[in-house]
Amino acid sequence: MDGELLSATFVELTDTMVAGFDVIDFLHVLTDRSVQLLGASAAGLLLADPRGELRVVAASSEAARLLELFQLQNDQGPCLDCFRAGRPVEAADLAAAATRWPRFVPAAQQAGFAAVQALPMRLREQVIGALNLFRAAPGAFPPADIRVGQALADVATIGLLHERGMRHSDTLNEQLQTALNSRGIIEQAKGKLAERLGLDMDQAFNLLRDQARACNRRLSDLAQEFIDGSDTLTRTVSKSQPRLP
Repeated sequence: MDGELLSATFVELTDTMVAGFDVIDFLHVLTDRSVQLLGASAAGLLLADPRGELRVVAASSEAARLLELFQLQNDQGPCLDCFRAGRPVEAADLAAAATRWPRFVPAAQQAGFAAVQALPMRLREQVIGALNLFRAAPGAFPPADIRVGQALADVATIGLLHERGMRHSDTLNEQLQTALNSRGIIEQAKGKLAERLGLDMDQAFNLLRDQARACNRRLSDLAQEFIDGSDTLTRTVSKSQPRLP
């Protein structure tokens, strides 16, 4: 494991006091670093909305995002079990878990995943979501990696709660609903950008995210301007080159 990257990640996940804090980009940092640090093939993150229903808010790849959506649509999968129980859920070999998740397992295998580790986003008794780690090959995640993954999820959870307190929000639900609304705007912009520039969805998101960081803008704000047809934004993004996976 890259010690310097791990240290930098913890710093990034705790730095929620910066001006213009972007919760969506913050959550994508969690999924991206989980893949880089823990030997996962992909990662996805679900958070609960004000009604307690899980929503996809971040994923390291389009395949992971679609699989997370599949879990929600079919009300079945390790991330849902993890959230409801408030504890980690492991499936070192998804082929052996077909009875437990008869719809999820074939979908995960078709997406190229053979193992999964789900970790709760939890502070004491409050569970606000779950982090899913996927592997392309069967096999359990090493215990040390699971501890690091849970620590990342815990730090991110504390960061979200801390940021809520800094904004004097009345409830965590308000913040989560804002994140969910932003996610929808970003998905629209991502699809529009992919169609316009002939990119796949992962490349379109990376391009949009890179541009937001370069301009020191909130990802959702930049996405909304792109949807609305801002001439300046369109010219800037169109001239950019997609970051290949």
